[in-house]
Amino acid sequence: MKPSGLDRLFKPQSIAVIGASTDPQKAGHVVIRHLLAGQFKGPILPVSPHSKAIAGVLAYPDISSLPLSPDLAIICTKRERVLPLIEELGKKGAGAAIILAADFSMQERTQLQQLSRQYDIRLLGPNSMGMLLPGQGINASFSPIAAKPGQVAFLSQSAAVSTTILDWAKQHELGFSAFISLGDHCDIDFGQLLDQLSRDGTTRAVLLYMDKLHDARHFLSAARAASRNKPILVLKSGRHDPANGLDNVYDAAIRRAGMLRVRDTHELFAAVETLSHSLTLKGERLAIISNGRGLANMAVDVLLERGGKLAMPPRDIGSDADIAAYQQALETLLQGDNADAILLIHAPSLTARGAALARSLIDYVKQHPRARRFNILTNWAGEYSAQEGRRLFSEAGFPTYRTPESAVAAFMHMVEYRRNQKQLMETPASLQGDKLNVELCQQLIRQALERKQLTLDTHLVHPILQAAGLSTLPTWIVSDAIEATLTAEQIGYPVAVKLRSPDITHKSAVHGVMLNLRTSAEVAQAADAILDRVRQHDPGARIEGLLVQRMARRSGGLELRIRLQQDPVFGPVILLGESGAEPQEMVAALPPLNQALARYQIIGALKSRKIREQATPEKLDIDALGQVLCQLSELLLAFPEIQELDLHPLQACGAEMVILDASLTLMPVVQGRDTLAIRPYPTELEEGAWLKDQSHVLLRPIRPEDEPAHKQFVLKVSDEDRYKRFFADVGELGHEELARMTQIDYDREMAFVAIGQDGAFSQQILGVVRAISNPDQSDAEFAILVRSDLKGLGLGKLMMEKIVRYAKERGIGQLSGMTMPSNRGMINLAKRLGFKIDIQLEDGVANMELPCASQGQ
Repeated sequence: MKPSGLDRLFKPQSIAVIGASTDPQKAGHVVIRHLLAGQFKGPILPVSPHSKAIAGVLAYPDISSLPLSPDLAIICTKRERVLPLIEELGKKGAGAAIILAADFSMQERTQLQQLSRQYDIRLLGPNSMGMLLPGQGINASFSPIAAKPGQVAFLSQSAAVSTTILDWAKQHELGFSAFISLGDHCDIDFGQLLDQLSRDGTTRAVLLYMDKLHDARHFLSAARAASRNKPILVLKSGRHDPANGLDNVYDAAIRRAGMLRVRDTHELFAAVETLSHSLTLKGERLAIISNGRGLANMAVDVLLERGGKLAMPPRDIGSDADIAAYQQALETLLQGDNADAILLIHAPSLTARGAALARSLIDYVKQHPRARRFNILTNWAGEYSAQEGRRLFSEAGFPTYRTPESAVAAFMHMVEYRRNQKQLMETPASLQGDKLNVELCQQLIRQALERKQLTLDTHLVHPILQAAGLSTLPTWIVSDAIEATLTAEQIGYPVAVKLRSPDITHKSAVHGVMLNLRTSAEVAQAADAILDRVRQHDPGARIEGLLVQRMARRSGGLELRIRLQQDPVFGPVILLGESGAEPQEMVAALPPLNQALARYQIIGALKSRKIREQATPEKLDIDALGQVLCQLSELLLAFPEIQELDLHPLQACGAEMVILDASLTLMPVVQGRDTLAIRPYPTELEEGAWLKDQSHVLLRPIRPEDEPAHKQFVLKVSDEDRYKRFFADVGELGHEELARMTQIDYDREMAFVAIGQDGAFSQQILGVVRAISNPDQSDAEFAILVRSDLKGLGLGKLMMEKIVRYAKERGIGQLSGMTMPSNRGMINLAKRLGFKIDIQLEDGVANMELPCASQGQ
């Protein structure tokens, strides 16, 4: 198979430098020098119309004169020459190009994208600093600082941040597996690079520096897949730039993909230090040994503030502690089982010199039989006297930090990453409560759009929320004080009276809400006062009457705000906070939500005090509030017409959730536009089918909630059939394996389950077929498993036909699978469905391939 453009970017066999120069100050000369200094083993091909050789390397006058099609081209020319050069490179068959020039207009960037697609040439940049692949001896950049080989990949949109990190890494003798400057996105973005790095065996972790995101859906899909195999840390700048979307939404997206966010360059440096040593977290309990209480207390403060676990009070061995004192304190911890990680802190001391103490502890730990059971981190504080000690620890493979705060922050990176991964794999409970009445909601929303009523207040939103299964207070519209008193008499006191005006967004600005009115006189007075204040405050504002509501019957509950809105980067988001909170002050989540994800959003709001529980008779029922969030998520997914939905407030009294006020903004749907950052459950792929014995099954995509049923299904498969499927003896599958099978990314993976619909097999999983595609969807690997006691009913054929239809509709290039030559049933079925079979008896495998996409695709 011909290598892709990204493969040729990451493993080039030849590199052309377009605009190569003999001027040492120009990028075209610097890049040549860097390639030569890195001892790149393939041909280096300078292109220069003015020189016969650059730095002793034979040059070519133009691209057409090159003796071969370069895998990678580095374009060092001015912006004006780049577009025709990309076209020439495309015609020459180049695989990828790095564009160093900057200041391209949107029109020019669009033209670059078109050329990239036309000639299948991948583009990094423009405004890229270049790329370093130290393990391959490739420095295809104009960075003033080189990089040594390592196991951490760094991707950055900023050249300034890139050179800063390289400079710091050189000082600390840390290396990188890849160091890539994206510049201004034109073709290659974070998502494609994460897909590539996730398959790179030399990369153990990935760091991202991000200004802004272009393709949120691809990024999250790629990040989720990559973060299951290796840690991904993100430093995001521009927190307060509204064009980049809400910063709390970035927080939610990063957590949702299983990544970890670092807040500043100090944390980023600490993360590089930790990840460079490829530590595997042993556990969350951290013990601290220090020769000074002050430094230990600083470490404890950061640990507790970030939600860490202190194994025991920190051990202060005194400012006069010598090497023996450190070893004795360390021995006590290593012999016990009360901690998982140990932070050794040392302040400059006459009794235990930094370098001598470091050498002693390195030897002591490496020889100790129980040391491998712990994570050992070090903080040799200070500058001049601590440098040698930190260098010794780093060379010996122990993470070392300049401050106690950065040491604890680095430890918490590992903890938080594991927590995020655990959260991703939590099995959600099935959705309870009232279901969404899709037909009624659709009718109500269509009627509003036909009336061109795009902004709906509480009274008009009320029936839509009820159809979504949510509890609301009945609301009546009145025009004046007299009608308000008559309505209040009918519904019973106490009541609330609220302004109804499309021109006044915040009723509080004119004191447009009056609560707990208990008599007709109070109602009349409140109604007149609201109308008078509006006329004085904003004489031109339209007044569409007043709303009268019966006051909620329960007192002492929490008043919350839940807001659904469109983010410019991530599309629809769900925000949760206290009543009165602004969107940027709330905790965000991306739909689709299930009960587990909703629960984490609520717990996050409580821990960060975005919701502050009060001393009320009934505590907040997290499951009940989670149910509301899930129902709103379903509503949002079912109706993309919803631009904003503001429940403000929602009263939470124990398990009772009542919406007191709401507003809804609608927008007609643009066909073909999908703004969701995460592909939701594809309901449209569900279909019924009949087996040979006339029993009915439902073929549908797998859900996270299917984990318990999937576990029971696997137990119904014989040992022999499981061996044929997994090519190994497989016992009972654990939670982590089952979570990976049931919690899938519908953008790049599909698994269909056959659910029995009648008789003894009702609601049981009878078979599973899945296909996992590569990032460019040129190939998808399939596998199928059917209950051993249900063979001969045609279920396998039904499921294979289903996955083949899916692959063709999805535009996947081909389906490929592998089985054993002895599995004649699978091989014969594949043949009947048109698969090409290649049996390799020596290897004990039978390969199956079926082209799906037409040649023109």
